[in-house]
Amino acid sequence: MSTYRAVEVTGSRRFALVERELTPPAPGHVRIRVESCGVCHSDVLAVEGLRADPSLPVVPGHELVGVIDAVGEGVRNWRVGERVGVGFLGGHCGECDRCRRGDFVNCTDQQRVGTDVDGGYAEVAYAKTSGLVRVPAGMDSHEAGPLLCAGLTTFKALQQVGTHPGDLVAIQGIGGLGHLGVQYAAKLGYRVAAIARGAGKAELAHQLGADHYIDSTQADPGEALVELGGAGAIIATAANGASMSALIPGLAPRGRMVVVGVATDPISVSTIDLTFGTRTISGSLTGSSIENEDNLAFSQRHGIRPMIETLPLSDAPQAYERMISGEARFRVVLDTKA
Repeated sequence: MSTYRAVEVTGSRRFALVERELTPPAPGHVRIRVESCGVCHSDVLAVEGLRADPSLPVVPGHELVGVIDAVGEGVRNWRVGERVGVGFLGGHCGECDRCRRGDFVNCTDQQRVGTDVDGGYAEVAYAKTSGLVRVPAGMDSHEAGPLLCAGLTTFKALQQVGTHPGDLVAIQGIGGLGHLGVQYAAKLGYRVAAIARGAGKAELAHQLGADHYIDSTQADPGEALVELGGAGAIIATAANGASMSALIPGLAPRGRMVVVGVATDPISVSTIDLTFGTRTISGSLTGSSIENEDNLAFSQRHGIRPMIETLPLSDAPQAYERMISGEARFRVVLDTKA
């Protein structure tokens, strides 16, 4: 095969299914035969033209899983036939000040997959080796994709909170991020409160492992958390700053809210809520490639699985619309072989 199919986007939501020439991987890179790619909310950066030059075509997608079929010059520790994944971060440089201090997530010379460089809405993708994630044997490729981004994001956020097993941890939002966050929090041994709008997700939240469900349309979620003893941690996944603001009074002393949902409106906080109780608000992006391997291993061992819908690669525009509209339950995955 000398060509492969890819879905490019230019401008805002201008999708095109094209044929691209197959080329060898660059030095330090591998070529991957993509099996699946999740559709993530961060794909808006490419699809909505929120990048430096949206007139240039780019292939979106950063939850891709596939098999290496060629390695570039200088690649030593990766081989043809290995099944790998690639997440949002395209691979750290290893030379900037952040990398030299071991802060690979905040590498200043790291490209974002599917935004700065081509991603996984394609039959073939190219990736820098420092961004590769080994996928465990036996893990379904379609389910592994969302774990590489949504899963890692919530897993890493929970690892930062400093709470103890049995403490109350709240997961705000039961969507693409939150439905995984509830599972991780439960398997980490926390007492889990799931927070969402309406009573419709209560049963699902309990099935995922939540001990408590708070309907934010019927009760003040901050007050509800106080009644449960106060949350040692809150993982805020919903893309709404105002809804996050209402949670802060529900933190226990020294509690932390970790924000992973990207909202366009700000979070408002009372200085009294922060200082009296020594509470903290922080942000969390994702994790490094080796931390993502830890995430996949933990997920496989504890049966953490995303709820997915699959569509063929040619239906990428429809898949994106289902994701951005909030209709997906809860992650859409493109099947490149369908």
